Amino acid sequence: MFGRDSDGGLIARPSEWNEAEGEAPVVHVKLPRFQKGPVPGVGSRVLAKIFRNAEDEGPLYTARVLKLFDRKSERRALGILRQTANGEWRAEPVERRQPEFLLDAGALGTAKIGDLVEVEPVGRPGYGPPRGRVVMVVGPAVTEKAVSMIAIHAHGIPHEFPPAALDEAAAAKPARLSGREDWRALPFVTIDPADAKDHDDAVHAETDPETPGGFVVRVAIADVAAYVTGGGALDREALKRGNSVYFPDRVVPMLPERISNDLCSLKENVDRPALAFVMKFAADGRKTGHTLHRVMIRSVAKLAYPQAQAAIDGAPDDKTGPLVGTVLKPLYAAYAALERGRRERGPLELDLPERKILLKPDGTVDRVVIPERLAAHRLIEEFMIQANVAAAETLETARQALIYRIHDAPSLAKQEALRGFLKTLSMSLARGAQLRPAQFNSILAEVEGSDLETLVNEVVLRSQSQAEYSKANIGHFGLNLRRYAHFTSPIRRYADLIVHRALISAGKLGDDGLTRAEESRLEEISALISASERRAMAAERETVDRLVAAHLADRVGETFPARVSGVARAGVFVQLTAFGADGFVPVSTLGDDYYIHDEALHAVVGSRTGKGYRLGDSVEVSLTDVQPMAGAMQMKMESEPRPIAGATISFHKSRGPRRRAMSAAMRGRRRK
Repeated sequence: MFGRDSDGGLIARPSEWNEAEGEAPVVHVKLPRFQKGPVPGVGSRVLAKIFRNAEDEGPLYTARVLKLFDRKSERRALGILRQTANGEWRAEPVERRQPEFLLDAGALGTAKIGDLVEVEPVGRPGYGPPRGRVVMVVGPAVTEKAVSMIAIHAHGIPHEFPPAALDEAAAAKPARLSGREDWRALPFVTIDPADAKDHDDAVHAETDPETPGGFVVRVAIADVAAYVTGGGALDREALKRGNSVYFPDRVVPMLPERISNDLCSLKENVDRPALAFVMKFAADGRKTGHTLHRVMIRSVAKLAYPQAQAAIDGAPDDKTGPLVGTVLKPLYAAYAALERGRRERGPLELDLPERKILLKPDGTVDRVVIPERLAAHRLIEEFMIQANVAAAETLETARQALIYRIHDAPSLAKQEALRGFLKTLSMSLARGAQLRPAQFNSILAEVEGSDLETLVNEVVLRSQSQAEYSKANIGHFGLNLRRYAHFTSPIRRYADLIVHRALISAGKLGDDGLTRAEESRLEEISALISASERRAMAAERETVDRLVAAHLADRVGETFPARVSGVARAGVFVQLTAFGADGFVPVSTLGDDYYIHDEALHAVVGSRTGKGYRLGDSVEVSLTDVQPMAGAMQMKMESEPRPIAGATISFHKSRGPRRRAMSAAMRGRRRK
């Protein structure tokens, strides 16, 4: 909230906004007539649901407050410890909205100059900078530990569990077999990243004796609901966090380690409670039926993706060798059938490789790699998708309220923008008929392996809506599924925990299911966890940018290969090929031409030459300035502009800006 309108109503702006899309909109905040608890005011931070108003007059957006963030939780701040010339100790803020703190020499603890420290205000604020004391030394400001801590504070991510939640976790006892089916004789395995510490899911497959060429697939998911009950301290904290947040050096978990890494983790050769689906598939990958079970399992092996893949490719190790014939081959055979069904379903097939930062022992960047995409990854992914579908179908059949994972089709405006862009490439996107992922896939297949592949993948991605959580179902466009609910990761996603409780209620599998109070709040919970997911994504992305900026701080002047990742009136955004981090090339540095942002072409084009830079272009850039703590890198374009096909440069397009520039120059002369 940044102020009030002429009628005294509160007005606000989004706390996060892509400046390339223009100025953040002003939102008028609507408060209920009778407000229980603290009332938001100017300076408050809230989670709100935004509505676009239909009227032509008045505010464009109105917001309904869902949650007021506690100011006490925001009192602490991060800063870099400095000492001024006159001997004063100060904690310089790492975020613009945070104050600078004055520190007494006795309030430094073990902090040294240049350390990133967490500071707590002391005393009542008066004139000048507030006074504070160091409550935690994160370490040197250039390490990944410090960089991820900046993101945690900048986005208000809860990172310390309250005592009540820790006490509840410590008091938890292992679940018993009573009330569960005993599946411990089935050879389940977990297949995860090599560095995974918690294991949500275990899988098992075998041929179906009743269906020629068919398979029975079992997916068992950690029974978190057995330990985290609705309304308890653990539950309140899990909802507050919404999900776990993953940084290169650490995880900010949704649940304490006693729960996430111990009692709920499907450890090797340890009895663990689970909710499970038994799913039957025909030879062509069609699911012919499923059943829900509350069980006790014992995983026979904890495998990493490369380890499982190597075994099936003929290079087993001591652990996977005994499992190849009895466990792994049936899993891969079942996946081959499911893959046939997946191809028939036709989900969106975007090729966007993910980068992973590898760190040195001191916490600084070693290198950035693109992990190989293996069949083992796709196997687990498809098994989880099918289990999520089974969860949604089970709850719908039982008429049990739930939280869906939804993904809307591209808006009409984005569809038209994409059609206009594809037209410049002599490609088309059908009109009229309801859009399907297969139509995008045909476009992507047409450019596969060509110079246009990266460009078209990026533009198609940007045309898509953002997935979110919702009480109301509209289906999942990207996966081409009519009903879909997140069920397979309850250790790290609150949405999955809600679905688990709903399944327990629907299947009458215990007294720890979804309560009436929770059902009445599903819309609010959906909004909260959708916002938490966006917050986590932003924090993870900014951490990568800050870390790479710190890594390149002493390489100003060097040239790097890059790819144009965005264009705006202000300039060109580039992503460094070797590091996956973003930099910015101001339009004023592009050359002696006058560059115009052509939205339809996703390009900046010179008004005189018709040459420029387009989304997806491979370019060379040199590093001119680095601000490590802000994660900002300014670049200079070293590659020459190229002709932009489809660009239409007219006198009228450039006349306005040139006239404004001339007028500004004339005003400057008059002042002189």
